[in-house]
Amino acid sequence: MNARALIFDCDGTLADTLPAHFESFAIALHAFGIAFDRAWFYDHCGLSAGEMLVQFNQQFGYALDVDAVNRSRQQQFYQLVDKIRPIEPIAAIARDHAGKLPIALASGGDRSVVEATLDAIEMRQDFDAIVCRNDVQHGKPAPDIFLLAAERLGVAPADCLVYEDSDTGLEAAKRAGMRSIDVREVLE
Repeated sequence: MNARALIFDCDGTLADTLPAHFESFAIALHAFGIAFDRAWFYDHCGLSAGEMLVQFNQQFGYALDVDAVNRSRQQQFYQLVDKIRPIEPIAAIARDHAGKLPIALASGGDRSVVEATLDAIEMRQDFDAIVCRNDVQHGKPAPDIFLLAAERLGVAPADCLVYEDSDTGLEAAKRAGMRSIDVREVLE
């Protein structure tokens, strides 16, 4: 492998959160009389929730209050967090390297949601750094999240290996000058 540090995405890479995230969006949008399309969600799940809602508004001509919908979505998510399980092949890699290599979690999600997820799968303690969308100016596909994770680990970007499940995240890793593994190929 020859990586000096490992960086993991959270949703869909380390934790099987996507069904809970979809359900939380669907419930929040249902309150506005809007049916949320599962395929559209999965096509956009590399974005932060706020960025996804902005695109949803733009694409479908809605004028939803992004912050209000996102708060509602987060509250729904917290009700579902106990259903979340680790994606074992990838979680095992993180656990096996914890304490041996610097390891970071770099997620486009909100910190409170990411931390609730890590607590649900009992993995928060495995990471030397946790970087979330709140910590950077630009979310994926911008490289900011991965660059900050490398900085916090004290490792050059070129020496980091990223585990990702989205095209947006893989593009962010590439822009950061990092090698990456598309976990979708590993999990097939």
